[in-house]
Amino acid sequence: MSDSSTLSISADDAALAPAVPTLRARTPWRVVAIAILAAAAIAVPFVMSDYRIFLVTSTLITAIAVLGLNMLVGYNGQLSLGHGALYAMGAYVTAILMEHAQFAWWATLPISALICFVFGFLFGWPALRLKGHYLALATFALALATPQLLKHKALEPWTGGVQGITLLKPEAPFGWKISTDQWLYLVVLAITAVLFAAAWNILRGRLGRATVAIREQPIAASAMGINVPYVKAMTFGISALYTGVAGSLGSVATAFVAPDSFNTFVSVFFLVGAVVGGLGTISGALVGAAFIQFVPNLADQISKAAPSAIFAGFLILCMFLMPQGFVGLVRSALQRLRRQRPRRGD
Repeated sequence: MSDSSTLSISADDAALAPAVPTLRARTPWRVVAIAILAAAAIAVPFVMSDYRIFLVTSTLITAIAVLGLNMLVGYNGQLSLGHGALYAMGAYVTAILMEHAQFAWWATLPISALICFVFGFLFGWPALRLKGHYLALATFALALATPQLLKHKALEPWTGGVQGITLLKPEAPFGWKISTDQWLYLVVLAITAVLFAAAWNILRGRLGRATVAIREQPIAASAMGINVPYVKAMTFGISALYTGVAGSLGSVATAFVAPDSFNTFVSVFFLVGAVVGGLGTISGALVGAAFIQFVPNLADQISKAAPSAIFAGFLILCMFLMPQGFVGLVRSALQRLRRQRPRRGD
């Protein structure tokens, strides 16, 4: 009996032997790649002009919002066209607290995150009765109504009405001799890294597995004991939290909020970013954010007369070339390379 067990263990070890060096060989390369990307990201504010730093900062902020929407649409399968309203909510919570309560900008972030999470969670419960395009229309109605509500006379003493609220950009602390844009970029970079890491842990944890199970087969997920309404509402709340934090950071970065800045196109652009980057992916949020941040500017430079048509052309081209998004395209390319790689001993 001992001989047979020894033989079985040896056979298993022999089968696993080729895989272990491969795993160990890959890990250092991943660590090196992450270290290089981190060093390059930290070096950005010291090698670029303030205007370009502002653009990169805006891209990171947009990436947070796109990731929040992707957690809802890509991982949970709930289609939302109203995340522009959540973005506006986060922006106005920060602006109102800074303007009327004299809060420090950083102190408004957890408050904004909490308010948006509670709103998203509560909105998610009644929205559970809606699916597909019905949910999309309900959230679209929220995005459509938000700018009008912000202009209402009853809220004008707080929101500033059509004129909006003007803020001051934060200065670097401790006497650091760096510009406001450089300091804000470093802060936004750190917050983005924390939120992306948190999303990675959430989506690979129990809640993330339940979220994907509901997307794939809600009836089977319910039969397995998953509380489908709770998971959907929680996913909506976390998605709203991410988008609200992005709105807060966006208001600080632009130092201005106004109702017309949060029209329905904001929600549509977030969805475009999620699709172009890759639904159901985390890193795709960065690619999608860069697309909706820089491609419209490129389209405007190509044609001043019809920039929207140029942008639409780019979008259609991306959908033809990358039907699964940029991350899906990269994954497919890597899989083809692995299949074409010659095996050992051939």
